[in-house]
Amino acid sequence: MSIPNKAISSTSPTGPCVGFAQHLSPGRRIPTLVIFPGRWRRRWGGVVCQSPAMDGCRADHGGAVETMETRTFPAVPTVGLATENLRGLVAKLKSEKPAFSSGIIRLQLPIQRHIKAIDWLCSQPLLLPRIFFSGRSRAIDSDPLPAVSSNAHHRLASVAGVGSAVVFCRHHQFSNSDWASIKRLLSKKCPLIRAYGGIRFDSRANISPEWEPFGSFYFMVPQVEFDEFEDDSILAATVAWDHACSWTWENAVESLQSTIEQVSSDYVNVQRDLPQISILSHNHVPTKTFWDHAINRALQVIDQCDSDLTKVVLARSTRIVTSVDVDPITWVACLQKEGKNSYQFCVQPSNAPAFIGNTPERLFHREGLSIICEALAATRARGRSAIEDLKIEQDLLSNPKDDLEFSIVREAIKRKLEAVCDAVVVEPHKSVRKLPRIQHLYAQLAGRLRTKDDEFEILSTLHPTPAVCGFPTEEARDLIAETELFDRGMYAGPVGWFGGEESEFAVGIRSALVETGLGALVYAGTGIVKGSNPSLEWDELELKISQVTRSLKLELA
Repeated sequence: MSIPNKAISSTSPTGPCVGFAQHLSPGRRIPTLVIFPGRWRRRWGGVVCQSPAMDGCRADHGGAVETMETRTFPAVPTVGLATENLRGLVAKLKSEKPAFSSGIIRLQLPIQRHIKAIDWLCSQPLLLPRIFFSGRSRAIDSDPLPAVSSNAHHRLASVAGVGSAVVFCRHHQFSNSDWASIKRLLSKKCPLIRAYGGIRFDSRANISPEWEPFGSFYFMVPQVEFDEFEDDSILAATVAWDHACSWTWENAVESLQSTIEQVSSDYVNVQRDLPQISILSHNHVPTKTFWDHAINRALQVIDQCDSDLTKVVLARSTRIVTSVDVDPITWVACLQKEGKNSYQFCVQPSNAPAFIGNTPERLFHREGLSIICEALAATRARGRSAIEDLKIEQDLLSNPKDDLEFSIVREAIKRKLEAVCDAVVVEPHKSVRKLPRIQHLYAQLAGRLRTKDDEFEILSTLHPTPAVCGFPTEEARDLIAETELFDRGMYAGPVGWFGGEESEFAVGIRSALVETGLGALVYAGTGIVKGSNPSLEWDELELKISQVTRSLKLELA
């Protein structure tokens, strides 16, 4: 039995209404919480609308597709009008007969108002796969790289997408060949055609069942996409075909039409101030006892005279089950509220849980040949007053153990950049980045790639950084594999997007895997160096996990 998604209007003057629906799950029924001001709608766990997509990994890597095109149509005042017009434009594609055996075309309709991409995504039925990516404020970053357009009005803030025009997913390690398969669909002349997704922390590790749909890497070019700019918005549809991938123009148009017919023409503002939600149970892997043992063993390895290991990052997975089954997109919206100086993301393949996060850590941002990276390490809570906050900051800057942990990260990233870049500059060399609940030591590194083909090299070289793995990389990764009792999946892996002229990746920390009917797996890690204390490192895990759970007002029952 299935119940369709529907939106029911409400004229209630009392403000936000809370909508509950029942999710089918083995042996239990948990209410789903989806909150919108003045309206509610049902979500049913058994209803997953999805259309087939082109398998981009099957492509010949010899060169770009034969045609790439962005068609921009006159701007409209509302989302509803944009949706209806876009449906009509997609329907007209059926009558086209391209002369090319491969290509990608984007149809885009500007909307003459600023609408949040996360609100649009929350307003959609459960269309999978889906993605969301929100960049950090350029003002906060002091980022010297230009935006997609030199006009600040066209600075892309957030992107939401449903359905996949092209999907790239395999269980082997992400390779240069896989990167080439993605890049052949991207070009400078179509800057908003992008592939969004992520890569596992360790492709050598066995994939656990909850991470199976993500493979070793998962990227998609959305079929229907909502782009949020600083002053306006764009609704777009993308069609891609390639006979070499056994995916014809007719296949592509039919799939796109199926998806866009299910897209809601309305949107609502997501309620970001939720009532307190009780945590019915929480389960740590590892337990505190095993954690203490693991940290002491790691310190013994670091202290061995014949060991090169100077730092290792050990992580914890916490299974939380809540009194209501929280919608992952609503959770991301709550994270976005307090994460203006962080990246928010959601990656959800078909028939899969949602990987969400609110990460402060950039892996790299490329614009042309220019590249920016960051070193982020060492952690303190924020102070309860300005004076206390300043004292904590000064302690963070002067503490020898924190300086060692941070220096290992910064210098390792600098060496990796120097291998593929000219004139690497570190500025600031050491400062403090403040987040709403937490603060870290921070440095920014800038360089210039020698060729555009070095983009794959910089991705594969930078990941994993010492901030999420340790140093030296192989020794740290081996110790992690021997010690940790769970699959990190994409936690601490690269999450972001590839574009023709621009690409950006964050590090998938402060993250959770949200599973319908099963609660969420929330991840956190901490750097272990000489002088680390197991109990203090456990406290740091608690502090970091609060960055994810407190946004939803999750409290132990």
